[in-house]
Amino acid sequence: MHTHNLTAWSHTHQFDQGNVAGERGTRAVMWITAVMMVLEIAAGWGYNSMALLADGFHMSSHAVAIGLSAFAYAAARRYAGDRRFAFGTWKIEVLAGFASAIFLLVVVVLMVAGSIERLVSPVPIHYQEAIVIAVLGLMVNIASALILGTAHHHDDGHHRHEHHGHHHDLNLRSAYVHVMADAATSVLAIVALAGGWRYGWAWLDPVTGIVGAIVVALWARRLIADTGKVLLDREMDDPVVDEIRQAIAVDGKVGETCIADLHVWRVGKSCYSCAISLVTHDSELTPEAVRGWLSQHEEIVHATIEIHQCPDAHAS
Repeated sequence: MHTHNLTAWSHTHQFDQGNVAGERGTRAVMWITAVMMVLEIAAGWGYNSMALLADGFHMSSHAVAIGLSAFAYAAARRYAGDRRFAFGTWKIEVLAGFASAIFLLVVVVLMVAGSIERLVSPVPIHYQEAIVIAVLGLMVNIASALILGTAHHHDDGHHRHEHHGHHHDLNLRSAYVHVMADAATSVLAIVALAGGWRYGWAWLDPVTGIVGAIVVALWARRLIADTGKVLLDREMDDPVVDEIRQAIAVDGKVGETCIADLHVWRVGKSCYSCAISLVTHDSELTPEAVRGWLSQHEEIVHATIEIHQCPDAHAS
């Protein structure tokens, strides 16, 4: 029995023009969102609007997420050549995301408690002033979406030029989705405040606060699930695993080479590492050949390949 090992590492955090545009756009949106978040939360407390508070806290959750995206760019660039990070620095962002999601659940409890208190004991709401702040928040979200949209088109154009248009910047897309979700909650806050001001439905504002809290809770729950999955390396149900199995089955010829052991885990937003143990009857099979089979799947950036040749492989 002969065993061969091959470890191939590909540096996935090299910055090109698309990354630079994404980093600049994300950082700008992070600061704009943070400023608007503080303004909305302060105005919500000052004008007694739970809808405005809900929008502000929801914006705070996305400010954290967008900030993590900006941090990921900076950390990747700074530590790209640091060999102490065996698989790169992406899990720094994942760990921070997990911690922020736990914090958001605490915020949700406070939002729900405050909204229930306002339902039981209503207080006067400064509708006009609150609506002005909510509209300003919506305008900020639209401006942020335009900034990220411009960076996204720059990124797409760059990758199409490199003939890899399908590998767009997932960091940038994530930040864009957060901004659009913020815009939706801003519209919800405006509707609630307008209804209270026009029809005297004071209950609409705290109810909207509860709805906003539920939205934040659902987002935090999904973030906990996504980050926890990565931190615990629970990736064996990912489609890339089936792609690896199929590549071995097709290129290794059915019945001649099979997988004895396979482990796959994520080392980036769309990058994976794998450790494969193969049993084969092909006496000429080498780790380099297996690496060639896997090369069509660009998301596999690190591979450790072990080959066990059957005794009858040498008979041929």
